Amino acid sequence: MSIQNELTPHEIVAELDRYIIGQKEAKKSVAIALRNRWRRLNASADLREEIVPNNIIMIGPTGVGKTEIARRLAKLSGAPFIKVEATKFTEVGYVGRDVDSMIRDLCDIAINMIREEHSVSVQERARAMADERILDILIPPSPVKPIIRPPSPAAAAAGATPTATMPDSPSEEDALRQRTREKFKKMLDKGDLDEREVEIEIASDQSSMLQVFGPMGMEEMGVNLQDIFGNMGGKQRKKRRLPVSEAREVLTAEEAGKLIDMDKVTRQALERVQQSGIVFIDEIDKVAARGGSGGKSGPDVSREGVQRDLLPIVEGSSVNTKYGMVKTDHILFIASGAFHVAKPSDLIPELQGRFPIRVELNNLTESDFFSILTVPRNALLKQYVALMASEGVSVEFKEEAVKEVARMAAAVNEEVENIGARRLHTILTTLLEDLLFDVPDAMREDSFVVDDKMVQAKLSDVVQNRDLSQYIL
Repeated sequence: MSIQNELTPHEIVAELDRYIIGQKEAKKSVAIALRNRWRRLNASADLREEIVPNNIIMIGPTGVGKTEIARRLAKLSGAPFIKVEATKFTEVGYVGRDVDSMIRDLCDIAINMIREEHSVSVQERARAMADERILDILIPPSPVKPIIRPPSPAAAAAGATPTATMPDSPSEEDALRQRTREKFKKMLDKGDLDEREVEIEIASDQSSMLQVFGPMGMEEMGVNLQDIFGNMGGKQRKKRRLPVSEAREVLTAEEAGKLIDMDKVTRQALERVQQSGIVFIDEIDKVAARGGSGGKSGPDVSREGVQRDLLPIVEGSSVNTKYGMVKTDHILFIASGAFHVAKPSDLIPELQGRFPIRVELNNLTESDFFSILTVPRNALLKQYVALMASEGVSVEFKEEAVKEVARMAAAVNEEVENIGARRLHTILTTLLEDLLFDVPDAMREDSFVVDDKMVQAKLSDVVQNRDLSQYIL
């Protein structure tokens, strides 16, 4: 079920707060945008198609949470979501990916999402069918032999031939085979046969071996050619020898695929893309012309070309995919960029107008770093504790040590280059390098304490030496 049906904007922000520190304005904006999708679908029918999404552009330096907000939003939304880098696209006519490909990729994601949902609904039937196939391998069914009945003398005189009829009741051999099959079925359900190897025959996907490359306009043709040539030889079969436990999973997936109505999956996927799809365009500042001056040439012309190609998709147009035409009128677009060199005003005016909501994300402070290290469910310190626990070593981080790491991260960001929370990764890797290397070979203790003295001893010289910091931290 989509979270849009369950969570209010306040609840969406609360969910984001569990993983992302600060940036209240950005969280508020995406929460409103996400809830507005549900509101539009429940609006009156005569206005529903007129309500366009309020696209968002997030502005802020690297490492402050722009991508993380989008990543968490994808998990919360229950909607088809794709993250793309604006720098990966080129203007139509140049070598590279065209911007339409982001919608085609979004459709692929939606197809996989809906197929997975349908697969869950038929899982029980698919498992039963897979078990029958395994039992057929373990105990092959005996061929039923027909009974040859000679014609009566009068019929034989008239030229009649003997007739073959199936037996009315199973033979004793068949009954014994059936009882054996039922015993094996019980053993299969209990897992007693999991380690036994069987040879199964499954469909071989040959299409992944065929890739079609071409110049502009050939991308959608490529996928169609791949479908055509991939199916020319029919479905190829191949044999694999697997333990029963693995064979059950493989066969269940294959049987589930047979039970799924792919036409229905495609219809639902395209509808979900058009009504609730989300596209996150990162590094959009990299396709903005520097300085916005007239007489642009060279790279600036290509950057502006990418923007102009983006414009119709963001405004609302129809994109041809291998599943059919997709309208982008109600897809939500979220763009982000650091805008260190270029400014949002350097984007072409038409594209600026399609991102009416602008949110500036704040630089992270020392207190933010401390919270990032300790508060989120996936906090870095919790990750390192879990990694060491897998080796049987308990690691404890003293509060003063965490504060010192946060202080050093803020200092290096200020002195060298501000890369936001990513600085914490490099500092902690440097701090714990010896521990990570020595466990489990050279460390005999089962516990380890990280205090502020250790942090200062390991990092103070590197932090104070600006030349070293540039290369190490």
